[in-house]
Amino acid sequence: MFTRWVATKMPKGLYARSLIIIIAPMVLLQSVIAFVFMERHWETVTLRLSKVVTSDIAAIIEIIETYPQDSDFEQITKLAREKLSLNISVLPPDPFPPAVGKPFFSLLDDTLRSEITQQIGRPFWIDTVGDSNILEIRIRLEKPDNVLRVFVRRSQAYASNSHIFLVWMVGTSLVLCLVAILFLRNQIRPIQKLSDAADRFGKGQVMPQDFRISGSTEVRQAALAFLQMRERIERQIEQRTAMLTGVSHDLRTILTRFKLQLALVPEIKEIEELQADVDDMQNMLQGYLDFAKGESDETAVDLLVHEMLQRHEMEASLKDKQYTINCDPKLAIHFRPGAFARLISNLVSNAFRYADELEVSVSIENGHYRIVFDDDGPGIPKNQREEVFRPFFRLDEARNLDESGTGLGLSIARDIVRNHGGDIKLRESPLGGLRATVTLPV
Repeated sequence: MFTRWVATKMPKGLYARSLIIIIAPMVLLQSVIAFVFMERHWETVTLRLSKVVTSDIAAIIEIIETYPQDSDFEQITKLAREKLSLNISVLPPDPFPPAVGKPFFSLLDDTLRSEITQQIGRPFWIDTVGDSNILEIRIRLEKPDNVLRVFVRRSQAYASNSHIFLVWMVGTSLVLCLVAILFLRNQIRPIQKLSDAADRFGKGQVMPQDFRISGSTEVRQAALAFLQMRERIERQIEQRTAMLTGVSHDLRTILTRFKLQLALVPEIKEIEELQADVDDMQNMLQGYLDFAKGESDETAVDLLVHEMLQRHEMEASLKDKQYTINCDPKLAIHFRPGAFARLISNLVSNAFRYADELEVSVSIENGHYRIVFDDDGPGIPKNQREEVFRPFFRLDEARNLDESGTGLGLSIARDIVRNHGGDIKLRESPLGGLRATVTLPV
């Protein structure tokens, strides 16, 4: 459960994950080093300094109690100040200060108390609390019955310069992090460009002009493989289009001769049937060519969706169909004009052919355009809604999606949409017929 929760909170991008891979071990290592330093070096140095200060104080107490002193203790005070860097004075026995609270971070307090207890063994009072650079220590004397007050610099009893190490450690960590960020940014940029180029190529858009092979060896290999794949795909499309164009030209020549010969024959019922067959053959031929060509030579531009849908209002009026458009007039989509017009025409004309009412709704949801075509026609059986996307598949008893009867209507529509990074789904419409939902990335 915890692992899954952590996985959901972790960043998804390669750049952020790479930074974590670099920074997390660095932070862990620095934390361990800091802990070891605090536990070993800092505590050891503080212990040794406290021992020296306590030894000096113990020596002063021994001199005061062993050898006679003048009334103001001038000689011992001078000796402590000049030789031991301690500022001492002898005070009356009372009042003796009460005990004070220990600080939260009590390394110095604990160490100094322990040393005074071990080396001197007299009642004492110390003040290590606060930001002052001076520590005050008071110890009760036996002979004479007075109190020795000692002022000592904090640096004499405490490793106070340890923050320099911490500052140096944090500073070097920040420099390393900055270098890692700059280096990773340069390494991630070629991957992002390759991803953008592949995405645009998959959507049928023009690749960025500044795309070139760069980055690490693995990224260069991936970019080279992508460019080679693109060249093979484009070459295959060009070869297929060229072949079908030649076949189309030859067949159209024959169909044109048929039309001319039929035009010279008197108009009778049999001739009209032959003329209809020739027209069907021409429509089928055009459908095959459009499916193979796929509008690949077009350039994507910004199109007003509402304007493209409005083009079919006249068709709805002539066929006496109810046609409703729910779309923001200013909503634009980046698409190939011919391909988008063919997509809309295919789905709208099919609905007009089999239904009396068509409602088209356009919206943006979760970063995608969503174009929904709802009609009240006979619909398509649920078990055949994927089959109809196969080329040359026909529905004998329900509805065909193009006038030529080639079975390429939905195949062409899905091919157009997928070339732009989207998809088409079919399901039952609230109007009782078919709902075709087109999703395209924004």
